Amino acid sequence: MTTLVHWTEAGETCSARWRSESGAPAPKRVQIADDTLSADAAFRLTSEGTALLWRGDFQNARQLLQAIGRRIDKPRKPKKTPVVSSPLDVFNLHRQAQSQRARTLSMLVLQFDGAHHLALRRAPQVMLACGEVYGAGDAAQGSYLASMRELLGLISAHEWRKKGVAIAALDGAQIHPHYGVFSPLRGEYLALVAKAPLPSALKSDSTAFDIGTGTGVLAAILAQRGVQRVLATDQDPRALVCARENLQRLGLTGRVELYEVNMFPDGRAPLIVCNPPWVPARPSSPMEHAVYDPDSRMLRGFLNGLADHLTPGGEGWLILSDLAEHLGMRPRTDLLAWVEAAGLQVLSRMDTRPEHPKVRDATDALHAARAAEITSLWRLGVRDAA
Repeated sequence: MTTLVHWTEAGETCSARWRSESGAPAPKRVQIADDTLSADAAFRLTSEGTALLWRGDFQNARQLLQAIGRRIDKPRKPKKTPVVSSPLDVFNLHRQAQSQRARTLSMLVLQFDGAHHLALRRAPQVMLACGEVYGAGDAAQGSYLASMRELLGLISAHEWRKKGVAIAALDGAQIHPHYGVFSPLRGEYLALVAKAPLPSALKSDSTAFDIGTGTGVLAAILAQRGVQRVLATDQDPRALVCARENLQRLGLTGRVELYEVNMFPDGRAPLIVCNPPWVPARPSSPMEHAVYDPDSRMLRGFLNGLADHLTPGGEGWLILSDLAEHLGMRPRTDLLAWVEAAGLQVLSRMDTRPEHPKVRDATDALHAARAAEITSLWRLGVRDAA
């Protein structure tokens, strides 16, 4: 469904399509803005929900967005001190603040023609970055509006897609993430998959499933370790395109098959690997589905279906951070109860500590939980019948 944004400019009523990959709603109030607008005035207007349709210099708009962000982040004395009694309270307040920050920053908007071109001074060429996400441009489609913040995200994703991420577990080979597909920047969980002992059942049937493949990085690691056939699944078409391109670059298309399904492919395998989202909370945008798993649906779906898809003697590898436990969102007892209820048993567990920058950032609101976080590879098997 196409949503139109309306505004008045030079005494005329104008309109354009609204685009937002993050799912942000179209602005209801739009005001024309240019280089004469002060940062304080811009902050006030955007905080009140007025979108600023930029007609000035592109680089000045970028600086203005940064200035608005600094004003959002400036410590302020709260009208009423919130009662924070648990790590979960801290998490919820942090999420609220981040959501409000995103809404305010998305109020600085740009107008593109149908071919993804910006008619602003010092504007970069963004047709490729926009085309990779929005699809091929066509001037006949008419103009559209999108937030400056989203455009900068598209540009960043485009650069990562070109540059790639070096994966130590693939001997330094590059994985090229696409926009909206979880980037494998955290190498500690990849190292676990590269080092865990392969189940002996693979000797008679060298087949593995990779559930929720994303960029295809885990499927590639399994293939590099000698698994002859990997069936990789994902329900996101964008992820499957990304995985296919990465596997082609790595020369692994003959070993890895991709399927657009939710969770398991047909059949059974001696090894089934899954790295579900780690935080059991509702995503605030489509882009957060790789991080947030409401009610642990994917985690529980993997556990509940695992026994029916493992061959005798097979193993399921669950790669999971315990961050949710430190945030008070999912106790370890729940995870172990789900494992038992699914007819599974824990064969062993390999642990590692994350090394990403936020672990060392004492100013981060979730620092206490991040500093205690452990990422584990749980080796699961079917529990013997009593």
